[in-house]
Amino acid sequence: MQQSAATALFLPIALGIIMLGLGLSLTLEDFKRVTKYPRAITIALVCQMVLLPALCFGIAMFSGLGPVLCVGLILLAASPGGPTANLYSHLSKGDVALNITLTAVNSVLTLFTLPFLVNLAMEYFMGAGQYIPLPFAKVVEVFVVVLVPVALGMLIKSKAPAFADKMNKPVKIISAVLLIIIIVSVTLREKQVLLDHFAQLGMPVLLFNVLSLAVGYYLPMLFKVEKKQAIAIGMEIGIHNGTLAIYIALNVLNNSTMSIPPAIYSLLMFFTAAAFGFFVNIGSKQTA
Repeated sequence: MQQSAATALFLPIALGIIMLGLGLSLTLEDFKRVTKYPRAITIALVCQMVLLPALCFGIAMFSGLGPVLCVGLILLAASPGGPTANLYSHLSKGDVALNITLTAVNSVLTLFTLPFLVNLAMEYFMGAGQYIPLPFAKVVEVFVVVLVPVALGMLIKSKAPAFADKMNKPVKIISAVLLIIIIVSVTLREKQVLLDHFAQLGMPVLLFNVLSLAVGYYLPMLFKVEKKQAIAIGMEIGIHNGTLAIYIALNVLNNSTMSIPPAIYSLLMFFTAAAFGFFVNIGSKQTA
């Protein structure tokens, strides 16, 4: 199945607007802040780059999913946290500054780790004969679609901070609406695939979502990271950039079936992340 011409045009534009919104909240200081939280950031990066892909591989291997859906699940795991993580962290009393730093660092690192993990998954689940390397031109395209809008947003923030602050909220609202449109359009277009695979796919996706939130929160707490930062890491690790994963599935890999796990995840995460935020704050009130 191939994406429609409308989706091919709309999806990169939507992703660009979402990334622009992220850039409007970033400054160069956010990248420099890495040195201020070395333990928290190191733990978060290990979770994001090592533990989650390994965990997702395990879930995919024992889930009974078809090879293409397994790769779609790995593609989701390899995607970084998105702007939604910052919003949920703020609502859950997490360290939003840490979220912004992690989002910035992860967005750059995954430009290199994501192709590696996806190709590894394609080779493992689909067989050496089915291995499809990511074309260099498409990798550059993803790089441009992700980083150029972020850089533009940061430039606006630097040169016209009042305007950036004024536009930050409207762009976030537009980003949320665009994300919903993308998820709904993919869901409607792949309705039959969803009906055919939801019984198999729903539980693995939900399990990965819940485990991502749990690992992102409890592992930092185990290493004595401040709770506010642990909440931020939990949101960053547990809320992946489903829009980016869908974009890569459709525009780079030309396989809309691979976009089904990110689409389902993007729907579920709104509810699981809200429940997680409620849970960690209820716990803090009880122990206060």
